Amino acid sequence: MAGATSSGFLLGVFAFLLGIAGIAAAIRRRRGRDRYPETYAGSGGVFYTAVQMGCGGVLLLGGLGLMILALVFKR
Repeated sequence: MAGATSSGFLLGVFAFLLGIAGIAAAIRRRRGRDRYPETYAGSGGVFYTAVQMGCGGVLLLGGLGLMILALVFKR
């Protein structure tokens, strides 16, 4: 892999890792609700966690798609 192909692949890897980190942060926030229930409820609660996990999932799938496209269109 060289040139434009590797940069697309690396961008996909970066998006994939951001997606994993986003989902992990949502799970961590959800587990912390017992310590600060009023703060958790005030920040959106379960709805906020679901949206954060959804955004992480979109990044995860987008990164995977970029990696696949970079591998398919390599020269």
